[in-house]
Amino acid sequence: AALQHALSQTLHRLAGLEARPGKAWRAILKDVAALVEAAAWQQLLDGSAEAPRALPELLGQLARALEKDAAPPTEEAPGGQRRPEVAEKAAEVGSLFLKLLGKLEAVKNSQACPAWETALRHLAGPFYIFAITHRLEQPWTSPRSQAVAEEVLSLLLRVSGCSSVAEFLCGENEGARGRFTAVMGLLKPHLNKESWKINPAMKHIFSWTLQQVTQPWLTQHLERILPPSLFISDDYQTENKVLGVHCLHHIVANVPAADLLQYNRAQVLYQALFNHLYMPEHHLIQAVLLCLLDLFPVLEKGQHWSGDAARASMHCHEVLQLVLTHMEPEHRLLLRRTYARHLPAFVKRLGILTVWHLKRLERVIVDYLEVYDGPEEEARLKILETLKLVIQHTWPRISCRLIVLLKALLKLLCDIARDTSLTPESTKKALLQEATHCLILLDHCSQGQVKVRQFQSGFIGSCRCRHTEEQQTAFNYI
Repeated sequence: AALQHALSQTLHRLAGLEARPGKAWRAILKDVAALVEAAAWQQLLDGSAEAPRALPELLGQLARALEKDAAPPTEEAPGGQRRPEVAEKAAEVGSLFLKLLGKLEAVKNSQACPAWETALRHLAGPFYIFAITHRLEQPWTSPRSQAVAEEVLSLLLRVSGCSSVAEFLCGENEGARGRFTAVMGLLKPHLNKESWKINPAMKHIFSWTLQQVTQPWLTQHLERILPPSLFISDDYQTENKVLGVHCLHHIVANVPAADLLQYNRAQVLYQALFNHLYMPEHHLIQAVLLCLLDLFPVLEKGQHWSGDAARASMHCHEVLQLVLTHMEPEHRLLLRRTYARHLPAFVKRLGILTVWHLKRLERVIVDYLEVYDGPEEEARLKILETLKLVIQHTWPRISCRLIVLLKALLKLLCDIARDTSLTPESTKKALLQEATHCLILLDHCSQGQVKVRQFQSGFIGSCRCRHTEEQQTAFNYI
């Protein structure tokens, strides 16, 4: 009863410190540490003793109050400046949490008091949120606070009997109860549309926690995790957009199609992602296209179930049309590489239906093959891969485009031969091999119309430089 009274008084003192003055707050922390050291925890937690039933709940309330005190302030420091006072406070709170976890571990190891599990159930959520808030490098952390937070997380997993964070959140098997529900219950008040940006650490806690929960555990929490992911992805800051899209991608990859199609969730996801394609940020475009490529099978399955199989790939057509529209005038290399990186996946998904986009694809392929893309030549290599797939899937419609594509490939070969830049020989070899493969495919689908005499005077003859043996072999083949 004395301990219960002391903890209640401590909670009242913490609630009365609105500005959290340094000396008064540290005095309270010192008193709590003294209580933790002096209490006989095995007797207090033993169900046969006279310990009050509210003690584990009081400990949980105290842990939540201290975790909030150690959280970064609601207003972010200008220019991402450091917050040394927050890191110092977090290190002190973490040291107290380590003491409390150490006492619980001692009670657990004694095997004489099963009631430690009740106390851990109230403490696990606040301890976990504290650890995830401070374990990584952020403006509000320091090496010391990061080390203490990492110790708190490791000790929490050990006391909980879990080998990983995923097991801690989900449980050992599908039938076991993890602590993801409890953690999301603590995060829920801070993850609505108005409050998710108040605590700058909240988006990182939610995102990192979400990434640890996979199929089949994630499905039952869909109503809790989908709205915050959409809020974060809909922010005006690109960093938050990318973070939110990563959360949405994790949901798409780990929730069954039937659950995503229920209540039209998949269409909501598609519209939210599609709108991001108008943003000229290569990191965002990269995340969005990867997520959309995983979402297309879900949307197509919904169309098949509704009996509209003819329109099953309309979403993919719509995205590819917009991507090609943006690719044509794009001059920024990072965006060009990002678009080119995902173009083969769209051609593979559409197959023969790529013929709907052949006219625009032809312009994009010719334009991207002409532009040097730096030493790695990522855009050109991906465009050559796209051209191979286009020829393979739409070969009956290629013969009428033979001259345009052949000129572009021959010009590329001449550019490779003339290239005196820092492009590695391995990259030049890869370009030559891909281009030669495209020429072979063109020759096959045009019934042998690829002849060197038709273009020797116009292209190869104008390439006045010494070719390597492999390049000369390619020219001779043509």
